[in-house]
Amino acid sequence: MKIGTYTLPNMSSLLLWGLLWEIIGRSGMTFFVPPLSEVVVTLFSVIGTPAFLKALSETAYAFFAGVFFAIAIGVPIGVMMGKSRLVDELLLPWVNMFLSAPLTALVPVLMVLFGFGMKSIIITTTLFAIWIIILNTRAGVKQINRSLIEMARSFGATARDAFFKIYIWAALPEILNGIRIGVIRAVKGVIIGQLLISIVGFGALFELYSSNFLMAHFWAVLIVLFAMAFAVSELLAYLERRVSYYASTR
Repeated sequence: MKIGTYTLPNMSSLLLWGLLWEIIGRSGMTFFVPPLSEVVVTLFSVIGTPAFLKALSETAYAFFAGVFFAIAIGVPIGVMMGKSRLVDELLLPWVNMFLSAPLTALVPVLMVLFGFGMKSIIITTTLFAIWIIILNTRAGVKQINRSLIEMARSFGATARDAFFKIYIWAALPEILNGIRIGVIRAVKGVIIGQLLISIVGFGALFELYSSNFLMAHFWAVLIVLFAMAFAVSELLAYLERRVSYYASTR
């Protein structure tokens, strides 16, 4: 039986891990893992506080701005790489290099170039998300049936028409898949930015709670962060399934 995108065994696994977390917390094996029930109670006690809401708004702003720029820049670059062999040969080595590189090492450079504010955090988030979006868009464009492109040209389609009416729609399943993975990477980017560049948002809460050994508060904020990433990822996965029929008509 399926509930949403999850089967009952998946939910049973989550319940099992939650029970194990509770047992470890109750046993007192480590101070850093409080009982799950205590974390949940703490979550409901802090979720409406001004400090939490301020941190949530700052993190959400940096996250969604970074993802927006990653999509707005990454998708056109991926389309150009997929349709042009010259552009592909020029950019593909760099895209692969940045995708596999430890991007955290670039944070000090960004701090020097763009300062210690929100701008650097957004750029960090964008850099974590953009490369997989480019590669997946490129892969989707390369799988498009060439007859679609030639038909569009024969009817006098401009480059702009081909971009919005052929490439984007035909490669949409791969584009959405790249965005979904990019969103997951963007969560890492925004937290790294808020911890290393400017101690704001959830990064400030993590710093505050860990330095004062408030581990229930620490885990409560971490659960909210994971829930945000999970919700956006599942929404994109749903959209990806809804448009998957394009893959069979290309």
